[in-house]
Amino acid sequence: MAFVSSKKVGNAVSRNRSRRLLKSLVLSNENNIQTGMYIFVAKNDILNRDYKVITKDFNYALKKLGLLVN
Repeated sequence: MAFVSSKKVGNAVSRNRSRRLLKSLVLSNENNIQTGMYIFVAKNDILNRDYKVITKDFNYALKKLGLLVN
């Protein structure tokens, strides 16, 4: 899996924080995600949202894409 943050996200500290947030979401859901190669891209809004909202959006996106294992 790859975790990417664009320079639009902010300075280096903000980009690293956004990648760490994505990694923690994936690790907390790794048993529920189908195996495969994925690239997760952090957008600018990730730093302005609460962790609960990010988690809800992440789970919704995985469900919508059909990547969750039942």
